[in-house]
Amino acid sequence: MTHSESVHDLLVIGGGINGVGIAADAAGRGLDVVLCEKGDLASATSSSSSKLIHGGLRYLEYYEFSMVRKALREREVLTRAALHLIRPLAFQIPRLPHSRKFWMLRAGLFLYDNLSRRQLYKGSRSVRYAEDGPLNSAIRHGFEYWDGQVDDSRLVILNALLASAQGATILPRTECVEISSTPQGWQVRLRDRFSDGESVQFFKAIVNATGPWVASILENLVKNSSPQQLRLVKGSHIVVPRLHDGDQAFLLQHEDGRVVFVIPYLQQYSLIGTTEEEFAGDLDDVQISTEEIIYLISTVNLYFKNSIARSDIVYTYAGVRPLVDEAGEDATTVSREYLLDLDTSVHPIMSVYGGKITTYRILAEEVVDRLASFFPGLKSPWTRASKLPGGDFDMLETLVNDLTSRYAWLGPVLITRWQHSYGTLSFDILGEATGLSDLGVRFGANLYQKEVDYLCTKEWARSADDILWRRSNLGFSFSAEERSSLDKYIKQSFPAES
Repeated sequence: MTHSESVHDLLVIGGGINGVGIAADAAGRGLDVVLCEKGDLASATSSSSSKLIHGGLRYLEYYEFSMVRKALREREVLTRAALHLIRPLAFQIPRLPHSRKFWMLRAGLFLYDNLSRRQLYKGSRSVRYAEDGPLNSAIRHGFEYWDGQVDDSRLVILNALLASAQGATILPRTECVEISSTPQGWQVRLRDRFSDGESVQFFKAIVNATGPWVASILENLVKNSSPQQLRLVKGSHIVVPRLHDGDQAFLLQHEDGRVVFVIPYLQQYSLIGTTEEEFAGDLDDVQISTEEIIYLISTVNLYFKNSIARSDIVYTYAGVRPLVDEAGEDATTVSREYLLDLDTSVHPIMSVYGGKITTYRILAEEVVDRLASFFPGLKSPWTRASKLPGGDFDMLETLVNDLTSRYAWLGPVLITRWQHSYGTLSFDILGEATGLSDLGVRFGANLYQKEVDYLCTKEWARSADDILWRRSNLGFSFSAEERSSLDKYIKQSFPAES
């Protein structure tokens, strides 16, 4: 076990979107920051979303005007920060007899268009459906509005890269196993789950950004009862072969009032979700239920001509949202607004409750603002006008042209994937390569050794799953044999540090 006598400013526990966002904000404002995450970055709720940067149209029904306005503002900020990763996407709302009334949808969309200034996103409009379209022929009318689609796990990785560039220490696969108070501050024991080594470090303040684990960290490690009651709500998704040829997504209204998205996903698939089911199981083993599968399939089959069955499902995933409990409210109507609790009874510890992926940046800024009194000389907020790594360009077309002119030999499929995943980082990774032979071993699905080495040395990957499911979205395209070969290469080339 190593023992450090130096006192760091801030420990952030949790490597999801809120945790990495807080680490980046704090490091950029001059703090000495360490972030620990017991699994891989984005290995829980933050990679189990509907992959959207959005205001949350349906929350207008529950009068969450302030939250929706905040999210719509952030939609513009984040899209500008990562034009390669976030793209505007049209959402259509087809109407059936049980749908919300015409005037209600029109009024909601008017508010959605005007609650915040729009520059990168189009406004809403009415649409008509042709009989030969993908929808049930009884559906003739609907609406269209716009929101953003994002690779959620890569958004986490980019924020971790941003934090690291600002001086933060990022420690995935590192579990916080003990917290105690000393005159110097918080004494924390960290266990590296990859090498099994342990270290003891000291911190002036802690941020508990562990999502659905936030209460258990307080109760089991800090020995404090949680001041907020959490409502754990599971959201599940299924992935099926592409349901329609168009580029638009659909928002489907179920007879019970809830909504289900059908979103174009990775060219070949449709992503369908989400559900809202109370969760009380093992947070390390969250799975979709049979009831949720039936619910999603039945909703889709109400609207689409080509019905789907369980046999069509190629992938499922589920995550648990930590919502602040509101007595008497069902899971659908519980607010998605976040709540921050600062306990200064011993040394400062901030606990983050709730939140949405779209508002992570402003949440992070508020967390660091509230800790400012403990850190004299803290710099001003800075992330609103910053670009995320790889996003330092003005037009996507220019990036694509530059990549194509320099690396035309990659071919259109690889260029498209690289520009979406890495943006201008592509040039740093590819360097002076002049052909595919310079990329090394091909592991499958156009994943080459040069990219794998980059992901392991710069983006903290340590397994095939880290790369295939949380950094490249190539998991669908790899066979078991190819996955095993990739794992073997990573273990041999990037062994655990002693």
